[in-house]
Amino acid sequence: MTDEKTLRSLLESIASGKITPDRGLEQLKHLAYEPIGEFAKIDNHRALRTGFPEVIWGPGKTPGQIAQIMNVMRQRNSVVMATRIEPDVYVTVRSQVRDLRYYESARICAIAPPTIEPRYPGTIGILSAGTADLPVAEEAAVTAELSGFQVQRLWDVGVAGIHRLLDNRHLITSASVLIVVAGMEGALPSVVAGLADCPVIAVPTSIGYGASFNGLAPLLTMLNSCAAGIGVVNIDNGFGAAVLAGQILRTVSKLPRDGIS
Repeated sequence: MTDEKTLRSLLESIASGKITPDRGLEQLKHLAYEPIGEFAKIDNHRALRTGFPEVIWGPGKTPGQIAQIMNVMRQRNSVVMATRIEPDVYVTVRSQVRDLRYYESARICAIAPPTIEPRYPGTIGILSAGTADLPVAEEAAVTAELSGFQVQRLWDVGVAGIHRLLDNRHLITSASVLIVVAGMEGALPSVVAGLADCPVIAVPTSIGYGASFNGLAPLLTMLNSCAAGIGVVNIDNGFGAAVLAGQILRTVSKLPRDGIS
């Protein structure tokens, strides 16, 4: 919890004019975290600093720990999200957290309104190479939607049947940012980047035969792409891709409306 004496001193300094409100805001951005037992410290000001609230990483935590963290975070956030939650873990957490929603394909559970209207301009287009890549692609899609972004999905359009991709070229040309998820040899982001006029975020997955080395082969393919404008996140990191896409769209609001100045 924020130290009361420190916070009071800061507020009194702002009120007396010793420091400006803007300077006070900068200090508040780095002030608060809240301990939960002996196992967690919730970063309450992460959204203030970065634009995105803290999200719970499920693996390695007990269902009871996840539930405690979610119940504390809901006091300050309209959306509370936990990733990589398996169905049996969700069932246990649900018994301790009211109004919990589960997105099975994405392996995400969340406290969230039934519908979330997009709060930011632009569209995040998300493409998957194959059906086996859907858990990672859905993790990206659900994360983006819960964060207030508009998402368009296009699944199973890998290079083995490239006509499936070309028949849906309108999604590529209409997107503001693209997330492209692929395993095996990981060629799809390079193809998409050769067609797109927006940033492309490549996500390698651990799907593939032995020589794909649990995602290392597509990771290296994406890093070595000859197509310009591709950024690559870690293997299976749909969540990180969604946050990066969101940061790109949020940055648009910071740009001068009348051009570069």
